[in-house]
Amino acid sequence: MLSYLEYLISKIIKKLHFKAILNSEIHKTSKVCAGSQLVNVKMGKYSDVGYDCTIINTEIGAFCSLGANIVIGGASHTIDWVSTSPVFNENKDHLPKKFSRHKFSLDSKTIVGNDVWIGNNVMIKSNVKIGDGAVLGMGSIVTKDVGPYEIWAGNPAKLIRKRFQEDKINNLLHSKWWDWTDKEIEKKASLFNNVNAFLDNK
Repeated sequence: MLSYLEYLISKIIKKLHFKAILNSEIHKTSKVCAGSQLVNVKMGKYSDVGYDCTIINTEIGAFCSLGANIVIGGASHTIDWVSTSPVFNENKDHLPKKFSRHKFSLDSKTIVGNDVWIGNNVMIKSNVKIGDGAVLGMGSIVTKDVGPYEIWAGNPAKLIRKRFQEDKINNLLHSKWWDWTDKEIEKKASLFNNVNAFLDNK
């Protein structure tokens, strides 16, 4: 009994960590868990961001499942200058001192498609594109684009396999079921555990 009570108390404390969301558009059906920080993020319907994630300058599709402690995007640095330090460019940062204010664009955008599953502790480099239906294994470091319905894992992450054969992938992409209305999805929901049946009846 005591261990269950301790579990409940621990869960409550975890949920008390505030989430920080700035300049972001989160669909009303989606959820961001406590401790996560989202800046310049757009997220579609029925997507879920786990605890303690940091997501910056990213567009996330619908029906995505993101685990805990995920990092997506982030600031670029001047790797072809004399120094990588931001004290030499015009952009605002944590340091109060500026030695110079050279122009340096921080524009970047990471794209996470629809129905993507990202495991715990995954890191995704800025400007990477993750295709619809992709799966990223826990602890992966993703530095390259990931194709639709591909499973990637490792450090650096590499293609493990595709979830389905090419014809099924093309048909799923063509269906764009994630754009359907709730009523349309409800009609086909009983088929979502059988890809062949779903594609035969779409």
